[in-house]
Amino acid sequence: MATRPRVLFLSQCLPYPPHSGVASRTFNILKQLHIGYDVDLVAFSRTSHQPDRAARDAARDALQAVAAFVAEPTPIPNEHSALRRLWDHLRSVFSGRAYTYYEYESGAFSDRLHALLRARSPALVHLDSPDLHRWLPELGEVPVACTHHDIESELLRRRARRLSPGVLGRYLLLQAARIERLERELCPRLALNVMMSEVDAQRLRVLAPGAATVVVPNGTDTEYFQPNGVGSVAGRVAFVGPTYSHPNRDAVEFLLQEIWPKLRAADPSATLHLIGRNTPEDRARYAAEPGVSALGYVPDIRPALAQARCCVVPIRVGGGTRLKILDAWAMGKAVVSTPIGCEGLDAVDGENILIRDAPDAIADALLEVLRDSRLRAHLERNGRRTATETYSWPAVGERIRSAYGELLPQ
Repeated sequence: MATRPRVLFLSQCLPYPPHSGVASRTFNILKQLHIGYDVDLVAFSRTSHQPDRAARDAARDALQAVAAFVAEPTPIPNEHSALRRLWDHLRSVFSGRAYTYYEYESGAFSDRLHALLRARSPALVHLDSPDLHRWLPELGEVPVACTHHDIESELLRRRARRLSPGVLGRYLLLQAARIERLERELCPRLALNVMMSEVDAQRLRVLAPGAATVVVPNGTDTEYFQPNGVGSVAGRVAFVGPTYSHPNRDAVEFLLQEIWPKLRAADPSATLHLIGRNTPEDRARYAAEPGVSALGYVPDIRPALAQARCCVVPIRVGGGTRLKILDAWAMGKAVVSTPIGCEGLDAVDGENILIRDAPDAIADALLEVLRDSRLRAHLERNGRRTATETYSWPAVGERIRSAYGELLPQ
């Protein structure tokens, strides 16, 4: 039996359960790489994904099914110490380095990585985010492919533009400049930069001339997410996403403050379900809005999605591509999105989605979908077709395995 190539997979999150954007992407890419490679996973863990040791252990056990080896996960140090968080920011300010260089500094992670490298050498390294760039000097002479879930410098600038002038906005712009410098210097030296969309790939090539790129979009499990024949609820709108993520939090605030009141004024029977983890304080505040239910974290979002007549994606800050749209399409759901929300996807206004920007226009589009059954059925049909033909995980997996195969010695 031929020996399979070995991939060292370094991740900024422990991708289980795969119920949020980056975790879902990372888990499914790991699963697809496991088809053709022996994968060694060395990962940090986040409190928003695994709040305690028991959750980390359960996630590690589950990931054994999609990796040859899973190292003990390493909690991100500054998530457990306010003093360490402050120290990381101060070091960034005075050193000129990007904050992430210090955020992912960990003796425990170093020990686990070096123990694995002493035991066996990888043929290829998958770096699941440029945030982990501090570990590149430890890897030796081996091809490195780095996933860019977005263009981080651009994401920070978009976020800063949404803030009123002040210290936080200036600090975000400072970090954006440092990360942009890192992107310019690092990306041309990598064997491959794995991008979510051609939009992001073009941006990176302009930012870092000479950078080798390949587009491996996000995907969706079209067997798990599919129309189930359950009737939707009249007037029901759904938003999916945890609000510990800044783009999602901003989207929910935008939706509740500027869009939802307009829709409810036109249709007082309309209801909104917010699906995804929130703090107890935020859940109470959201649920106090007329017609709004904050469901919080649910282990299976399909029943809640099945009830929706329309999914709304009022994202104003972000990059990459939106798994929430892909999952909704796979479920055969009509979607209304901002241009940024569907950026980089094969989204065609009026065919598989309605794309609107201003609050009034988004509210009008939601009403149109809720009231016009022919339009809704048209969007549902074409959305499902887009998901199955372009964004199924097996199709995405074949693309990344092929790209990685070209990096290996022949």
